[in-house]
Amino acid sequence: MTTALIAGQGALPCIIVDELSAAGEPFVVAALQGFEPELPGQPVEVFRIERLVPFLDRLADLGVTRVCLAGAVRRPKLEPEFFDPRTATLVPRLLAAMQPGDDATLRTVIAIFEEHGFAVVGAHELAPGLLAPAGVPTRATPPKDGAEANLGEATVADMGRTDTGQACVISGGVVLAREGEAGTDAMLAGLAPHAPRRGILFKAPKPTQDRRADLPVIGPGTARNAAAAGLAGIVIEAGGVMVLDLPGVIETLDDAGMFLWVRPPGGGA
Repeated sequence: MTTALIAGQGALPCIIVDELSAAGEPFVVAALQGFEPELPGQPVEVFRIERLVPFLDRLADLGVTRVCLAGAVRRPKLEPEFFDPRTATLVPRLLAAMQPGDDATLRTVIAIFEEHGFAVVGAHELAPGLLAPAGVPTRATPPKDGAEANLGEATVADMGRTDTGQACVISGGVVLAREGEAGTDAMLAGLAPHAPRRGILFKAPKPTQDRRADLPVIGPGTARNAAAAGLAGIVIEAGGVMVLDLPGVIETLDDAGMFLWVRPPGGGA
């Protein structure tokens, strides 16, 4: 079984490459033009959405049977002059999917891969260690009432209904910020520092999203940015958010006197 890693930007593709290499599994790396990953020495098959069907044929010729989408990619601008005849038949479908938001777009892309005979798997299925176990691994602990986490969960659920984001900042019972297209780090950077150690970053998947793509991610950079914004901690949904370099995240938060709560949906055990 050969896996095609459709890699975007950020640290996640490198982790998946390491996992596949360690397992001795054959794989190829591909990337959407303009969003090539930083994988020094790793050959990358670059493709355009406008020539998606020939690209799928190329994967089949390479013996690929399984596909994983991992890494940050923004919706590209489509250039009509580059469409081949077969991909052109998908244009109405692609355009319709790109209107609502990222989740609708990814659902359509996943469906197209499956219609061409490829199994689609999530990054967390190839690297299950990216999903941190439920609990509080930091020295600092969250408030016992969980009120801010409850509001964060409700806010992300509401955002998910309009396919607009996977994270928010809550402080004092108020939603200070909602994640937009620019992402979590941009949302945090846009916050002026508040009273020290107040508020949380809450991050979770959209309620109905296909978890094989665009599962939320945090890493040490997220922890540093949350600290710079004056937050008390980070709350993520257990089983729904990947953590890049969990030890590094814990160390960063411990140094800042902040907590990480890997919280089951609904706050249950």
